[in-house]
Amino acid sequence: MPLKKGSSRSIVSSNIKTLVEDWKKDGSIGTSHPATKTKAIKQAVAIAMNKAGNSRKT
Repeated sequence: MPLKKGSSRSIVSSNIKTLVEDWKKDGSIGTSHPATKTKAIKQAVAIAMNKAGNSRKT
């Protein structure tokens, strides 16, 4: 499913949830295949924050 556009906290968290659900279904986020759920969540956060144009430190 495509990620939503926007930089609000609710949009970013929705995108993270979408990415993690995709990882649970087929074991990949985009072109990578994180081995553990923790790594998948970290990568989902990075992707969602990048899409929103934010840094993780904010």
